[in-house]
Amino acid sequence: MRSFGERWRAPYACDPWETRGRLYPEAVSPTRSEFQRDRDRIIHSTAFRRLKHKTQVFVYHEGDHYRTRLTHTIEVGQIARALARSLGLDEDLAEALALSHDLGHTPFGHTGEDVLDACMADFGGFDHNAQALRIVTRLERRYAAYDGLNLAWETLEGLVKHNGPLLDGSGRPTLRYTERGVPLAILEYNAVQDLELGTHAGGEAQAAAIADDIAYDSHDIDDGLRAGLFQIEELREVPFLDELLREIDESYPRLELSRRIHELTRRVITRFVEDVVREGERRLEALDPGSAKAIRGAAEPVISFSKAMREADASIKRFLYARMYRHPSVMSVRRKADDIVRDLFGRFKAEPETMPEEWRAGLTKDDEPRLARRVADYIAGMTDGYAILEHRRLFDVTPELR
Repeated sequence: MRSFGERWRAPYACDPWETRGRLYPEAVSPTRSEFQRDRDRIIHSTAFRRLKHKTQVFVYHEGDHYRTRLTHTIEVGQIARALARSLGLDEDLAEALALSHDLGHTPFGHTGEDVLDACMADFGGFDHNAQALRIVTRLERRYAAYDGLNLAWETLEGLVKHNGPLLDGSGRPTLRYTERGVPLAILEYNAVQDLELGTHAGGEAQAAAIADDIAYDSHDIDDGLRAGLFQIEELREVPFLDELLREIDESYPRLELSRRIHELTRRVITRFVEDVVREGERRLEALDPGSAKAIRGAAEPVISFSKAMREADASIKRFLYARMYRHPSVMSVRRKADDIVRDLFGRFKAEPETMPEEWRAGLTKDDEPRLARRVADYIAGMTDGYAILEHRRLFDVTPELR
């Protein structure tokens, strides 16, 4: 039974009515497609709500106008839907993947992930994509019949593989995982439900992944300018941004700064989206896929920047890395956040009784790998504010993240 308001999909789109199903079979909904149900389950999850108080670049309390993981996720969802709509993909699946792509992130942004990865070095490491899979398959406990959200195969596949295959044709880890191997959490789940780790994900996951890049570029420029980490004229070092600023100044020569910034960021999004649509149309025409399976089996992604826009994207990221992510004030906060996460991990692992009952239940110090993973799960789920409160509860001195 198809729901009202069905939109056109190309033959290569993932079809919610032909899904490979869920690990635990469920009756079809009379009002929503399978991918709409997945999107809704993600939005109603505890992990999604916590994104409101998790750092993007700035700590949550530094200002109401800076992005958090939640506002970033919403922006990614909007861009992913726009790309999917233009290219004939399933909008609901693209949005579900965009909304779930950061569920596994820790408090304090990439700092928290780096620290947990170091703390977990002897126990399989920590990877936010693998953590997102743990959340939607194990850690969310809302339903009477199963742990996790019981998402459709296509959603889980896209969550795990939106950045590309994890294994090469011979079954060895791809470049990203060559040194340390595919995360154990992904391999364990894949043994239960094969996500075909050696192929690309469907087009919807590819759209969500590139929407993430577009959102990062645009909103980090906006937030960096608002925070005074760099000035708008410094962006002229990036040829792509210089061209956009010239266009704005020619059309609006006396535009106030706040509107000039917004005009720049909206044009960044527009140029990138239009480029991805053109390049996607070109690649799809060349591949001529008759199904989503053909996209998965392609030699390269079908949703991508053109060569010129890949360089523009790389140039923006190089600028932001030097002027924003490694700015002295940001690095100062990162070092303090590093201390908080490292302290919490050490205390909880040494004294699991200091964790809430639901997290320490069934643990023994003798099973060190299981204990360490439980501690990592607990910390990864924390918001910035809760991590700070837990540190204050357990330690005499807690760093001020300013």
